[in-house]
Amino acid sequence: MSDNMVTMAVDVSFALIILSILLSFVRLIRGPSLADRVVALDMMTVSIVAFAALFAIRTDDPVFLDIALVLALIGFLTTVALARYAERRLESLIRNEETSSGPTEPAETEK
Repeated sequence: MSDNMVTMAVDVSFALIILSILLSFVRLIRGPSLADRVVALDMMTVSIVAFAALFAIRTDDPVFLDIALVLALIGFLTTVALARYAERRLESLIRNEETSSGPTEPAETEK
């Protein structure tokens, strides 16, 4: 009974994780902003890590836990790098907007 419940729970978890990967992929493609895409990519990474951990449980092979750990580290570094890119991109857009509008002169007051 206990083994049957664990097997059923792992199977349901696999289905839900695959669904979350597919939905994250849709958000990654559709966007609309860079922040949405970064969050979707991070969600996909977390889902793939969970998939690897579940596969380690299913096969009773701890090697997949090492794979999950490496994927989690790579996903974290990717998210940090993309956030840094988004920050610099925003700073560049703000800087370009300030230089294109030019300095404004104070309005003359009438006496």
